[in-house]
Amino acid sequence: MLLLVALGVSLAQWQQRRGDEKVARAARLEAGNQAAPLALSAAPMLPADAQAIEYRRVTVTGRFVPAWTVYLDNRPYKGQAGFHVLTPFQIDGSPMHVLVAQGWLPRNNAERTRIPDYVTPAGTVTISGIARLNAGHVMELGTAPPLAPHAIVQNADIGQLAQASGLALQPFILEQTVNPVDSAAVPASSQLPVRDWPAPDLGADKHRGYAFQWYALALMAFLFFVFTGFRRANKQP
Repeated sequence: MLLLVALGVSLAQWQQRRGDEKVARAARLEAGNQAAPLALSAAPMLPADAQAIEYRRVTVTGRFVPAWTVYLDNRPYKGQAGFHVLTPFQIDGSPMHVLVAQGWLPRNNAERTRIPDYVTPAGTVTISGIARLNAGHVMELGTAPPLAPHAIVQNADIGQLAQASGLALQPFILEQTVNPVDSAAVPASSQLPVRDWPAPDLGADKHRGYAFQWYALALMAFLFFVFTGFRRANKQP
């Protein structure tokens, strides 16, 4: 009984902490939306600095490095299969880069590995987006192939891409929201990546529900022990 109660209370408290983390993340998301955009400099960031600006709106000036674009597979959008486009972006006047998620592209159902024609701005541009610590992760079976220019992969880690490309990358990803290219200037044979990014799945209420279930299990174990103890005591002559 003591083990069950201790386990239930411990797991309930763990779920409560997870819920509190999600509430804090929601507060950071709201604060980031309300704060003025952060102008990204070329100064290298530490991981702790990247965590501090997660969900902040960020602007940066520089140029895309399309030679090292990679495509994240199995990223559906509104029920349609497709890719997320990740491209390094060299910060103006420096060797430092930030990895930019340009948006979503649909998959060619007839030719799975064919990437649709899309527009990546050339030259020096200013882009805006939301800072995220990573590009998300999907289930991957087997051994991941090595990262290479224009590779189609399930997942891409910033550190791995920096090592494979030799580019200096900031420790976060910028989900691009503002497009410096006028959509009217896009050729008919091409397209702009879709930038309808999903909101983070916070789910604080889910963790609170799990915590309640574990507390209830601990209480049931305690009550069962008490009731069975009384019954045994009453049966004794």
